[in-house]
Amino acid sequence: MQDKPQQTPEGDAKNPQFEIQRIYVKDMSFEAPNTPHTFVEDWKPEVQLNLETKSNRIQENVHEVIISVTATVTTSKKSAFLIEVQQAGIFMISGFPGDQLKQMLGSFCPNILFPYAREVISDIVMRGGFPQLILAPVNFDMLYAQHLEDQKKQGAKTDDKGDDSKVH
Repeated sequence: MQDKPQQTPEGDAKNPQFEIQRIYVKDMSFEAPNTPHTFVEDWKPEVQLNLETKSNRIQENVHEVIISVTATVTTSKKSAFLIEVQQAGIFMISGFPGDQLKQMLGSFCPNILFPYAREVISDIVMRGGFPQLILAPVNFDMLYAQHLEDQKKQGAKTDDKGDDSKVH
C-alpha cells in the first residue's frame, strides 16, 4: 500500500481548496420614518440600490467576505423605508494563485452570499408592513471585472493576497 502525499492545510497549486465555514448577518437596519402615512398613499415605489463587497483576511487561508446591500425606497417623493444589510461569510480558501484568490473573494464568495441577503431583505421589509421586495440577481463576475478595469484606469496597486479589497 502506498502512502498518500501529506496534504498541508494551505493546499497547493495542484489541489486548491474552498470551504464555507460560516454564513451570518453581520449587521442590519430597517427604518420606515413616514409610517403610518406611507400605508395610506398610492404605492408607486422607486427603489435605489447600493451594493458593496469587501474582504478581510482573518488568518492564513481564512477570509471574511461581506456584502453590504442598501435599498432606499421612496413613494410620492417621500421615504417609505430604508434597509441596510451586511451579509457575511467566513471562507477557507487555499491553493489559488493571487489573481484567482482575488476573484474568489470579489466574485465567487459574494455570489454565494447574495441570496442570503435577498432573503433577509425580503423578510424584514414584509415584517415592516410593506409589500415584498425581491431584489434581482446580481452579476458579481461583471462587477468584479468592472472593478479591475477601474483599478487599471486609476493605476491603483492591489495587495496580492486579495485582502481588504472592495468592489462597488
